[in-house]
Amino acid sequence: MTEAEDRKPQSDESRGSYDPEVTSEFAVPEGLAVPRAGSESETTSEFAVPKGLDVPPAGEPEGSAFTPPHTYRARGAPAAFTPADGIAVVSLTKDVPWQDRMRTMLRMPVAERPAPERVAKAEEVGPAVPRVLDLTLRIGELLLAGGEGAEDVEAAMFAVCRSYGLDRCEPNVTFTLLSISYQPSLVEDPVTASRTVRRRGTDYTRLAAVFRLVDDLSDPVTHFSLEEAYRRLAEMRRNRHPYPTWVLTSASGLLAGAASVLVGGDLVVFVAAALGAMLGDRLAWLCAGRGLPEFYQFLVAAMPPAAIGVALTLADVDVKASAVITGGLFALLPGRALVAGVQDGLTGFYITAAARLLEVMYFFVGIVVGVLVMLYLGVQLGAHLNPDAALGITERPLWQIGASMLLSLTFAVLLQQERSTVLAVTLNGGVAWSVYGAMHYAGDISPVASTAVAAGVVGLFGQLLSRYRFASALPYTTAAIGPLLPGSATYFGLLAIAQNEVDEGLVSLTKAAALAMAIAIGVNLGSEVSRLFLRVGSAEKRRAAKRTRGF
Repeated sequence: MTEAEDRKPQSDESRGSYDPEVTSEFAVPEGLAVPRAGSESETTSEFAVPKGLDVPPAGEPEGSAFTPPHTYRARGAPAAFTPADGIAVVSLTKDVPWQDRMRTMLRMPVAERPAPERVAKAEEVGPAVPRVLDLTLRIGELLLAGGEGAEDVEAAMFAVCRSYGLDRCEPNVTFTLLSISYQPSLVEDPVTASRTVRRRGTDYTRLAAVFRLVDDLSDPVTHFSLEEAYRRLAEMRRNRHPYPTWVLTSASGLLAGAASVLVGGDLVVFVAAALGAMLGDRLAWLCAGRGLPEFYQFLVAAMPPAAIGVALTLADVDVKASAVITGGLFALLPGRALVAGVQDGLTGFYITAAARLLEVMYFFVGIVVGVLVMLYLGVQLGAHLNPDAALGITERPLWQIGASMLLSLTFAVLLQQERSTVLAVTLNGGVAWSVYGAMHYAGDISPVASTAVAAGVVGLFGQLLSRYRFASALPYTTAAIGPLLPGSATYFGLLAIAQNEVDEGLVSLTKAAALAMAIAIGVNLGSEVSRLFLRVGSAEKRRAAKRTRGF
């Protein structure tokens, strides 16, 4: 064979199938069956239907997670997927408040919620999903900024979404961030929106208006368009507070005076405590107008009552200076934030609960610093502050019950409550102090246990009143716990620390913390007990309880 013939390409017959010059890793090995062209694509993926799997006919509509497969038969269903005690039937009754119905839905897994796949007609055009989510976030922002618990905020957001047909939504609430995600179906991309809560304010009138809006949106009979809902939401933001500034300042003074009567003060102590609290309130407003954080506002507001108490002691006026300072502390203790923080922790929202309790701690530290500065100056100037002077509280049941009701009344005004709820919360505060006095003074029961039971009564009555009016429970409970706040224990602890008795001071402050926790837990427990008497559509077993058992 010549050199030219070597360079001449060989035919297929002469090359053979094992020629290494023309084969490669893409060549089909000998003996492998090659499918005919057009029978199956070589670019299959994990989404391709495997060979041998039954494919539904072309005319059958696409199902969802809530639609059983066409091969499913109820009689032949495997028993391994059913719990031993069966699956509880969820019955959402129509005559219960929307809070309870939405809370029941939120506490169930997504796959078990009664949200069937809706097939929209060709002529039906639903609302724009981004606008519905924006409205939901704005409503949740007002509720969270007003002090509502995280679970109630999620229930309200879930109710708004369901009222506009967005069943498959997941709201998420933290201390300063609201987010919500909606997925139309299992094959469509989810839509997620979020909103940050920048400012917080205490206005229970606005809170009640938001609850009425959510109640109207959840009503299946009436239908509110998005424009109407946005209009009502804008009116809530534009409305002024129900009470002017001078009324709030006067209420702060009357609250401090009533608190001083609870711990054994007389008329002179009442007036001194009222003047100190009003001066502290004006200074706090001045700091707020200058843009100072709330920590410094609490610090400045705590100074005038302590300064007046020290001044009365230095002037040898025969009054209980400790009662004056204790009354001023009652007007500053953040009971609302404390109850909300403990409630979030008990319902499983641990991040929000930790943030709320940290906020309470900062406020408390600000109060401590302001009072300690005044007490330290008084001790250095020679003031003889005796903590035992206020311990001999004379038992005056009628005066103390009247003072507790006045304290609850003024606390309700400071919270900007509606006038229609002030009388109910005032009576609730009087009942709370009556229960506490009967257990602690007459029954000689520990103050922590007496406070917990009294707070439980407040939570029970407040929850029942709120469900009767289909409103929030905060306006009926927050002001009623005012007489139970640990003002005297806080003052004794601070005074002991100012006199270099750190051990006794820490013991007294620990007692104050225990009383505060008893109030918060009692209110939450009373609210949960009240739901046992309500006809709430829910499963027989609370599924959310599994979150706290480690599985």
